[in-house]
Amino acid sequence: MGLTYVKVRAGNPAKGRRGEEVNCLVDSGAVYSLIPGRILRKLGIKPHSAREFVLANGEVIRRRLATATFEYEGRRGDSMVIVGEVGDDPLLGATTIEGFGLVLDPFRRELRPMQLPLK
Repeated sequence: MGLTYVKVRAGNPAKGRRGEEVNCLVDSGAVYSLIPGRILRKLGIKPHSAREFVLANGEVIRRRLATATFEYEGRRGDSMVIVGEVGDDPLLGATTIEGFGLVLDPFRRELRPMQLPLK
């Protein structure tokens, strides 16, 4: 299986449609998305908290969190976002993907609409 990348537009929920395009690795195993801190600062997005995260190699790191708007193929919504530091790669995580009502199709390497149960 290969890697899947998509271009999303990250924006400040308090500042309307202004945003920055970011090429993100789709990582359905990551809870939150990650956008580089320099982009979030440029958009006027400030961190509001911090959490610890476990990397694939078992290392524990601490990163700040903020809230950003994400847009992808006509879908738009707010999501928690990790404020990336130097060396961190942009990610599109599960909460953002599911908020769009999408799921990763690993065979076609694309995001596809999912059935949304209402029960």
